[in-house]
Amino acid sequence: MKHVKPESGKREGDVTYTCPMHPEIVRDQPGACPICGMALEPRTAAPPQEENPELRSMTRRFWLGVVLTAPLVIIAMRASLPFLNKVFTAAAPKWVELALATPVVLWGGWPFFARGWQSVINRSPNMFTLIGLGISVAYVYSVVAVMFPDIFPASFRLAGGEVGTYFEAAAVITTLVLLGQVLELRARSKTGAAIRQLLGLAPKTARRVLPEGAEEDVPLDMVKPGDLLRIRPGEKVPVDGTVMEGASSVDESMITGEPIPVEKKKDDRVIGATINGPGALIMRAEKVGAETLLSQIIRMVAEAQRSRAPIQKLADVVASYFVQTVVAVAILTFIAWAVFGPQPRMALALINAVAVLIIACPCALGLATPMSIMVAAGKGAAGGVLFRNAEAIEVMKKVDTLVVDKTGTLTVGKPRLIEVVPAAGFDEKTVLRHAASIEKGSEHPLAAAIVGGALEAGISPVNATSFNSITGKGVSGLVEGRSVMLGNLALMADSGIDLGALRARAEEMRKSGETAMFLSIDGRAAGLMGVADPVKNTTKGAIDELHREGIRVVMLTGDNRTTARTVASKLGIDEVIAEVLPDQKADVVKRLQNEGRMVAMAGDGINDAPALAQAHVGIAMGTGTDVAMESAGVTLVKGDLRGIVRAIRLSRATMRNIKQNLFFAFVYNSLGVPVAAGVLYPFTGILLSPVIAAAAMSFSSVSVIGNALRLRAARM
Repeated sequence: MKHVKPESGKREGDVTYTCPMHPEIVRDQPGACPICGMALEPRTAAPPQEENPELRSMTRRFWLGVVLTAPLVIIAMRASLPFLNKVFTAAAPKWVELALATPVVLWGGWPFFARGWQSVINRSPNMFTLIGLGISVAYVYSVVAVMFPDIFPASFRLAGGEVGTYFEAAAVITTLVLLGQVLELRARSKTGAAIRQLLGLAPKTARRVLPEGAEEDVPLDMVKPGDLLRIRPGEKVPVDGTVMEGASSVDESMITGEPIPVEKKKDDRVIGATINGPGALIMRAEKVGAETLLSQIIRMVAEAQRSRAPIQKLADVVASYFVQTVVAVAILTFIAWAVFGPQPRMALALINAVAVLIIACPCALGLATPMSIMVAAGKGAAGGVLFRNAEAIEVMKKVDTLVVDKTGTLTVGKPRLIEVVPAAGFDEKTVLRHAASIEKGSEHPLAAAIVGGALEAGISPVNATSFNSITGKGVSGLVEGRSVMLGNLALMADSGIDLGALRARAEEMRKSGETAMFLSIDGRAAGLMGVADPVKNTTKGAIDELHREGIRVVMLTGDNRTTARTVASKLGIDEVIAEVLPDQKADVVKRLQNEGRMVAMAGDGINDAPALAQAHVGIAMGTGTDVAMESAGVTLVKGDLRGIVRAIRLSRATMRNIKQNLFFAFVYNSLGVPVAAGVLYPFTGILLSPVIAAAAMSFSSVSVIGNALRLRAARM
């Protein structure tokens, strides 16, 4: 099969179109895929009000076919309806049939001929190769039979001596295939309903607060990072940012899938397109345009819908040989009937060969996987679960082990300073001031907790010099000329610091679920700080649900073993791997994989990115870093472990759906082709009309589409 290269050189912002079955095909205008003939779709979802030109064209052609094909069917039935013979003479119907069938076949079926010819040029035989060939044979044969009836020998003539024509078959096949295309295009538009709904969420304008205090309404594309925006009660949040003034509750259900409004106050983050409640807010814009979470969701869903699942390879292998095989079967059918069939054997040979070509169209086989993936990606987005690609959907079903980071995944990710214990010779204020000063330059959540605790106590940290971050252990530097270190037990041991009674006190903190951090000043133990990160309210319920789904949960953390086990025991976690350095997390995931486990890794930080990439499926918390999201196959918009349960359930439902579709498609073609070839005729005298074959072919495609659309009601 010839490989068709995608076009390149498109300007940024141009609308480009791609094939749902062959995403490598990219064009700058609507049309048909040169490989499979399927109508191309925009790479970004179209607004809800924008009509699909392909659907509009096919619908017009279909209705013309209905109007002109109906009298053709009536004329073809005149043998069983005697009164029709009084209306038409023996010769007149042939020319009437030709006049009625020609617009249907040549104009209504023109897209099929064009796509079939393209498939020949590109050496990529597809369903339109068979459709075009089948309709052409029936129509051209009938035209020749009307214009030059004398050239046909007796084997082509019916019992009355006339040459049979099949205008009604050509027209009905064309009309039924058009009906199938209309139904398919409408169904495909439904698969994008979720993403178009997301597109419709974005507000069109924002109310900008000017430096002098005045306010103005501006188009959303004029909002820049750093702008102050007012959000009045009931309005949509325009972009992603941080609350600077005010308090309110915000409905985030359209993004996260969670129905309960979230309370927002100063310094809380807000998401564009969510709906403000009764309070007024002033926010600072931080992410605008394509950087907003809504834009990222739309992009990820669009990419996932265009991606191909590994299971699609089976259908691809079959399809690559299928059309050639069907053409060969049709030729053999013609030869067998022409040599061994009853009279008029040539006419029967022709009809059966056409029936084989039409009923064997592999459209159902081609639609089986892409339709399910498109529906599943949209369904997941509506529930706050973003799949990066179809492979993630497929692999998620097989996961039996979930590795979770503690901070930001099981916990809120915003630790708070709980207590400060000074060593002998130091006071609490001195300990907290030095600890906050050395952590001021760190971006670690524990550092933010200590700095925040100092500010709450009215202590202002100073700038540290010679700052150094020791990965997985702590930080060091100079504070007002004094050497300061803050970190875990390993850091103190490496520096030979005698902790004395602080060691036992730290163990008590860990047993209560706190993270203990030691402070040394000028080589002497100065104090101990206990920081706790509260567990998310939804974590325990999510882990219970994961257990019910047969998933083993492993907690992987850099925390002390005692602290980690305390948290794990409260949550019912199966296994704890603690005191793991960031660069060791991927090794732990690899070890679990070597044990034969299908591993999913959930995390939210930069240090989780290697492990997320190593896992069979990486799961990023939407509340975490962009690096984690880029490394993951699944992103949970809410940052809630219950999203993993939803992802697993949706994955299992999707794979069941795909296997059902493939089963329907394979069984349909396996049974349909022999019947169309006439294997039942010697036993039953039954032959399959090309018209019935066309109806069956269209029904098979519609049944696959309908089954895929059932995923929209799948339980998550």
